[in-house]
Amino acid sequence: MSRIGKQTIEIPQGVNVSIENNVLSVKGPKGELSRIVHPVVTINIADNIVTVDVVNKENKKERALWGTFAAHVKNMVIGVQDGFKKQLEINGVGYRVAMQGKDLKIEVGYSHPVVYIVAEGVKASAEKNLITLESANKELLGRVAAEIRAIRKPEPYKGKGIKYVEEVIRRKAGKAAKAAA
Repeated sequence: MSRIGKQTIEIPQGVNVSIENNVLSVKGPKGELSRIVHPVVTINIADNIVTVDVVNKENKKERALWGTFAAHVKNMVIGVQDGFKKQLEINGVGYRVAMQGKDLKIEVGYSHPVVYIVAEGVKASAEKNLITLESANKELLGRVAAEIRAIRKPEPYKGKGIKYVEEVIRRKAGKAAKAAA
């Protein structure tokens, strides 16, 4: 049995969930999301409660899909209700970020500034060394944040680069510290 799949998902006030032709649609104040549902997964909507089920609960792959789609539905409902937010921090001398229209202009030690075109559905803002990303789609938000971080990953010696605000960078000792030890 899937522990996540068994849980019911409550639909909050102002959110509309519907399923038609194996396409799940969720509408709310922050936007509208849709997702194609796998054929072995059944989604039932009744009395403002969504339940997810599979055809064969003994099959390992179907149980995995059961929990996965339950998590997707829950994230979609939370996303259109409240939205999701990620923050990235830029560390380094001369490293900075600025908005260029809707896109991000990132200067992180390359010979040229990197212009990152923010995906449709994600709202970006930048101030000082902080990039704030907001979206109703958790999957898209995570992908955009990972792509921005990949422009200049944080390095372990000085900690320079782009990192998530809550991320902890494990620091290494340099050559001089190793030689003295």
